[in-house]
Amino acid sequence: MLRRLYDWTLSLAARKSAEWWLAFIAFVESSVFLVPADVLYLPMALSRPDRAYRYALVATVASVLGGIAGWYLGYYAYESIARPVLEFYGKFDEFEALRTSSGMGFILLMLVTSGVAHLPPIKVVTILAGVMHVNLGLFIVSAIIARGARFFFLAWLLRRYGAPIRHFIEERLGLIAGGAAAALIVLYVAVRYAL
Repeated sequence: MLRRLYDWTLSLAARKSAEWWLAFIAFVESSVFLVPADVLYLPMALSRPDRAYRYALVATVASVLGGIAGWYLGYYAYESIARPVLEFYGKFDEFEALRTSSGMGFILLMLVTSGVAHLPPIKVVTILAGVMHVNLGLFIVSAIIARGARFFFLAWLLRRYGAPIRHFIEERLGLIAGGAAAALIVLYVAVRYAL
């Protein structure tokens, strides 16, 4: 089922309505959807490098709006909607562990790492931010920075290097971003417990 969902998402890049689909996928990825918007963004930006930054803006705005929706789910509808979504994706235990051990600073750090490297998945962090009552304004600014950095960095890479960078992005960028995210988390924990 997951492979069919991935293939369906990828097939949207060839449609005339691809930009709308990109906005939709980026929106729902930040609150309830499993497949990242990159799956649609990358082929779109590769096929139209002149629109890479435009697509990055669409993906960023829609992702932030989806993140706000996730925040509202966590804040107002955790038990009735957010919890079943987390259970469906098998993320409930991870979520509960994060909820009981996370402070405000750590939640904001996770927002950055999930925006950059999908660690943890963005939907988990947006819902957690709502449950933990993170200030909505601070949440929005952090989401704009985190998601915008990801999509605009990809746009820059694709505009500068074109198709040859696609293999690198698909195969290694997640590992590099994940390593950077892990280093940030270790640094945060070390500073937190040293003080």
